[in-house]
Amino acid sequence: MKSLIIYDSFFGNTKLLAETIGKELGNDTKVIHVSGFKQEDLRGISLLIVGSPILGWRPSEKTTAFLMSFGKDQLKGIKVATFDTRMKIIIHGDATKKMSEMLSNLGAEVIVEPNWFIVTGKEGPLAEGELKRAKEWANQIKDI
Repeated sequence: MKSLIIYDSFFGNTKLLAETIGKELGNDTKVIHVSGFKQEDLRGISLLIVGSPILGWRPSEKTTAFLMSFGKDQLKGIKVATFDTRMKIIIHGDATKKMSEMLSNLGAEVIVEPNWFIVTGKEGPLAEGELKRAKEWANQIKDI
């Protein structure tokens, strides 16, 4: 399955997760920072995964702009999954659910529950076991 992972990252944690997920999905997966995305990157893909850190209870500005750049039903026929990185605090927001809703509204098919990964502080690093969870999540997606 030809896949594309688009991510934003402030301190490298979301990037590390995107690369880990991409490697697990296989050779037919391209991983791109959101600022490097071009519309032609969508050509021929079956799966789009979007990852973002939470900023102000939402996806990052760049991720939101990326999602808002699509026209209605432009993503019809594309399967999607989303993830975010967050600190483990009581009030943290939910960027991944917001991204899934936006993608669904663009015609994409959300194939798994939105996922989140914990960072141990504002700049990270990822909490113990999160890369393993990312690999397991990627394998769950592959099996769909």
